[in-house]
Amino acid sequence: MALDTPNTARPAFDALYRATAADLYAYVASIVGDRATAEDVTMAAYERAYRRRRTFDRSRGNERAWLFGIARNAALDELRRQRRSAPLFDEDMLAAAAPADEPEQRLAVRAALAGLDARDRELVALKFVAGLTNAEIADVIGTTSTNAGTRLHRVVAKLREACHVPS
Repeated sequence: MALDTPNTARPAFDALYRATAADLYAYVASIVGDRATAEDVTMAAYERAYRRRRTFDRSRGNERAWLFGIARNAALDELRRQRRSAPLFDEDMLAAAAPADEPEQRLAVRAALAGLDARDRELVALKFVAGLTNAEIADVIGTTSTNAGTRLHRVVAKLREACHVPS
């Protein structure tokens, strides 16, 4: 997708928006914990991305991961701006994304998520709320794909253990 050439920038960015809007909003909402703020931050992320589309470097990852990195920074900027001490991620939203069929399971997932540190909750949000691949997660958090996959595997193992689910 060519985000920086004049003839293709608008259609390419339009396609990127359509392909990522729901996932990006869900991810941002899991960080800021407020739907109205998430809408504002999501819009700000798309505006930043459009203005900076010429800085996109395909050798550093794909457009989706680049956009999620911008959204992550926009969400953290908003939290700093508000100077609130809210948790970094909304456990209710993360628990709702978990495939739990029973209310008791959903409560167990919520409790397990609350027991994770913020970095681990971010991995869960990127994978299961935003739907990013391990390579895209690696681009967003600035690590290798192997490291992201290993960290994610460990987090899922912690969640399974906390929820008493066999591996």
